[in-house]
Amino acid sequence: MSKPEEVTICKNRRAAFDFFLSDKFTVGIVLMGTEIKSIRLHQASINEAYCLVHEDEVWIRNMSIEPYEKGGYVNHETRRERKLLLKAIEIKKIKAKLKDKGVTLIPVRLYLNENGLAKLEISVAKGKKNYDKRETIKDRESARELARRRNR
Repeated sequence: MSKPEEVTICKNRRAAFDFFLSDKFTVGIVLMGTEIKSIRLHQASINEAYCLVHEDEVWIRNMSIEPYEKGGYVNHETRRERKLLLKAIEIKKIKAKLKDKGVTLIPVRLYLNENGLAKLEISVAKGKKNYDKRETIKDRESARELARRRNR
């Protein structure tokens, strides 16, 4: 019997365009029962989400998980704060990096691991200027052009 693979639920595609991504961390999320059911149905979004450190705990805000259709009265709020599970050493590293000006912590990818647990990939990020974004677009277009020439 083969081992199940991880399944990507959603990605924050704007993250790599708007930020320079440096250190990445894989973290767990404290969820309610109806939230994990909605995530397994791919009803989650991290496009507008961001993370913050508060009293040696890391939280995610604005992560949207749609209410579970069969949840009834025990359903969850769509955009509530959710606690992220990290080791104390990782939190200290993140806090040290966040002291720099213009550095933030953003979610990059939400996925289900091999065991069916919801995991979030977060990254320490520094915002790009407009000229950096134009450089990113130029690099992407040149890579596409090279790929087209190879396929001919």
